[in-house]
This record gives sequence, C-alpha cells and structure tokens, in this order.
Amino acid sequence: MSAPLADRMRPQTLDEVRGQARWLEPGAPLRHAVETDQIGSMVLWGPPGCGKTTLARLLAERGAFRFEQLSAVLSGVKDLRAVVEAARNTPLDPRRTLLFVDEIHRWNKAQQDALLPHIEDGTILLVGATTENPSFSLNPALRSRLLLVRLEPVPVDEVLERLQQALVDPRGYGGEHPPVDDDVLPAIAAASAGDVRRALTDLERCLAAVVQGQPLSLERATQALQRADVRHDRAGEDHYNVTSALIKSLRGSDPDAALYWLARLIAGGEDPRFIARRLVIFAAEDIGNADPRALTVAIAAADAIDRIGMPEGRIPLAQATTFLAAAPKSNAAYKAIDAALALVKRHGALPVPLHLRNAPTRDMEAEGYGAGYAYPHDHPFGVVRQAYLPDALAGTRLYEPKPWGEERTIGERLSFWARKLDERE
Repeated sequence: MSAPLADRMRPQTLDEVRGQARWLEPGAPLRHAVETDQIGSMVLWGPPGCGKTTLARLLAERGAFRFEQLSAVLSGVKDLRAVVEAARNTPLDPRRTLLFVDEIHRWNKAQQDALLPHIEDGTILLVGATTENPSFSLNPALRSRLLLVRLEPVPVDEVLERLQQALVDPRGYGGEHPPVDDDVLPAIAAASAGDVRRALTDLERCLAAVVQGQPLSLERATQALQRADVRHDRAGEDHYNVTSALIKSLRGSDPDAALYWLARLIAGGEDPRFIARRLVIFAAEDIGNADPRALTVAIAAADAIDRIGMPEGRIPLAQATTFLAAAPKSNAAYKAIDAALALVKRHGALPVPLHLRNAPTRDMEAEGYGAGYAYPHDHPFGVVRQAYLPDALAGTRLYEPKPWGEERTIGERLSFWARKLDERE
C-alpha cells in the first residue's frame, strides 16, 4: 500500500485496460495477436496515461516473455547491449525477451539503428512507447519493422469508472476513505484529459488533504490540486492537431469552435506570436479579397501581441479570430498565385512584350521598347485593350473572383470593363 495509487490500480488483465477497444476488444488486431501467440514488435503511440506501459507489461505476461525495460531518457546503446547479451545467455530461462523502451523517440538515429539487427534475428521483441508521432520521431528503417498501435486518450466516463473502482478496490482504498461528494470524481475525470494515471494521482492527493472527519468536497479538491493546466505539447502532436482544428474551424466559418481551439492553444502555453502568424496567413489564404479588411485585422492583432503581450493579447486574438471566422471566404488569390507560379515553372522566363518595357534611353526606344503602349488613363473608364501577358500566354485567366463578399464587386467590375472594351470594338 506504500506504492502510489496509480501503480496499485494498474490493470492486471487486458480486459481491465480502458479506452482502447479498437485494439483490445474481441477480434481486434492486437487481441487476436495475443490470443494466437503471434505478438510482433510494435510501437505504442499515444498521450500520457493512456496505458502504454501497462499494455507492454500485459503483452509480456500473456506471451510468457521475460520483461526488460529501458528508458530512452536515461539509457543508451550500452544498456541495450546488456539486455541483448542477457537475452542470448540465459540457459536457465528459455523465454524470449520483450524489451520495452519508454520514450523511444528520445533515442537518436544511431541508437535506434542499434535495435535493428536484434529485432531481425529474433533476439528481442521490441515494444516502444512514445507520445510523439512515429512518422516524424522514428527512423524509417526502424518504423518499417514495427506495428504502429495508436492509442487514444481514455474517455472521461471510463476515467470516472476507474476512479470509482479505486475507492472500493482492495488495491486502492478498499472502501477505507473519507466521504467523497458526488461532484468530485466527475470533476477530476474531466480535468484528466484522458490520462488515467493523472486522474488517480489527483484523487490520491485530494484524499490526502482531507481534514479528518470531513468529506472531500469539490472546493477542497480544487484547493488541493492548485492546478488549471491543459495538456498541450508545443513541440509535438498537440501543436499541429490543435492548430489544424483552429484553421479548419475558421475556414468552416464556425466562430464558436474557432474560439475554443484558440483557447486551447492559449491555455496550453502556445507562443501567441505563432497564433497571430497563422491568423495572418489564414486571412490572405482563405478570405483574401472576399473581405480585404481581414488581412488588416489579422496584422493588427499580430502587432498588438508585440505591443501588449499576454494575457491581454488574448483579446485582440479573439477579435481577429471571430472576425475571420465570420468573414466571407475566398481562396481565389491563393489559387491564382499558385497557378501563376506553375506557369512560370512550366514556361520559364518568357520575354516581356516590347510595349510593356520602359525605354529610358534613346537606344532602347530605337529597339522598340515601349512602342505602342496605350496609357489607360487616356481612355474611358481607365481601361484599354492591350496585351499584358507574354505572347505565349495570351488569354490565360488566373484570377477567378468568388461571387460573394467583396469579390462579387470585383468580379462585377472586371465584367463591366470587359463589356465596355467589347463595345469600343
């Protein structure tokens, strides 16, 4: 009972593991591999507290492996060699060795490569654990030899179930605990972000802070935890996923969702200047000329962050976010510049038509530079029909305004000019 509650309540069977039905329900891939004795090397990828270490231990137990564990933070190739040597020279223990490498993404390329020959010759069965996306954190050679098992945060209701079990289970408190108000466990579960270990640790801390003879109230639990942090990895998967959710909510014109994801980034400690840069890019890429004010608003928010910092900077960020989400959307300018760059790549540097060239010297004028150029201001409505593209690209259309927002006006203006030019001919 001296062990931490989270360790005492660690699942002892696959059926006790919560939140990973995709892999462990009857007929699921990992469950089938265990039941048919076909466990292979794998990497368990998921957030903290989702059961990576527990699952590795259960796999070793169910498959009758000798379990060895290394931490990539504390161990290196020397420690790996010792495990391999023991795996090859244990005549009294014929079991295969399952090597669990926690935080495997912390090993560099040379350290990861050192695993390859021992996986291939069957000396060890590797189970790596990582909170980082293996597509970026593991070498391709190692990744190609591993089954990728992506684990999910444990749903809140299943975290709550685990907390309730801890109060009555002999491994936990076995019913010997102060009274707990009804709203405490749901609050701890909701704050866990799907991390069962964190939830159990929080419960243990709260119960330890209860004054003898008094119940554990939500107020007391809040005082004991003294924490309002949000799980967010600014250099990893959370950074990209939450940012993607923000941008897609803006693009989908949902200001409520956009504000939520903005709040997640802010609460997670994301650099506000990064957020502001993403808003500036979005304003030009996804709104453009449908509402030209969007870029001005986004740049103003970015400037405000530099001037006032946080936490007040959250206010201009929120203003810009709601404006961008509610603005009409157009990617016409974004598509147009990419189409233009594709033309440049395909055709190379086509010559500038002579009538569009400046003629600052008499020699250049004699060569025909500027000859025949029609000055638009000398013509009705300020437009005149003449070629502005290289001859090889005559008639090419790159910019197609959307028929809504300010771009509708732009499109109507371009059509008006075209009609007037046709009338002159």
